[in-house]
Amino acid sequence: MKKPVPIFLFLLLGVFTRLQAQPIGEVDTVFKFIGPDHKIVVDAHDDPKVKGVTCYVSRAKTGGIKGAVGLAEDRSEASIDCRQVGALSFARPLPLQEEVFSERISLIFKKIRIVRMVDAARNTLVYLTYSDRLIEGSPQNSVAAVPVDRAIKIPLQP
Repeated sequence: MKKPVPIFLFLLLGVFTRLQAQPIGEVDTVFKFIGPDHKIVVDAHDDPKVKGVTCYVSRAKTGGIKGAVGLAEDRSEASIDCRQVGALSFARPLPLQEEVFSERISLIFKKIRIVRMVDAARNTLVYLTYSDRLIEGSPQNSVAAVPVDRAIKIPLQP
C-alpha cells in the first residue's frame, strides 16, 4: 500500500519553485581554458505577493575551475529593473519592507538579495538588489520602481 504524500510537501514545493529565478540569457565576458567562462547572467524574478510584477536582475557569474565546482565567489555588483508585465493583484497585504528573493553567490556566507519596499505616499513599489556577506557586505546596489495606478490602492499590513 502506498503512503500518501503530505499536502504540506506539495505546498512547500510550490513556494520553492515560485521563488526560483528564471534564466533569461547570458553573455561571456572572459574566456577560460578550463571550466566555464566568466559571464553576465540575466534572470527574471516574479514577485510572489504581487502578481503582474517581474524584476530582471543582471549579475556577474564567475567561471573557471572554481566556478565549475561551486567554490567561486561571484562579484557583488548587480543591476535590477522591474516592470509591470500584467494586471496587478496582491495575494495579501504587504509589509512596508520585505525580502522577495535571496540566492547564494559563494560557497558560504554571501548572498544576493531583492527587497521590496512600499512607497505608500506615491503608490509605488520599490525594489532594491544588493549582496551581503556574514562579515562584510558591499555598498553596491541597484534600485527600480514600479508605479501602481492610483485606482489600485496597495494593501498594507497594519
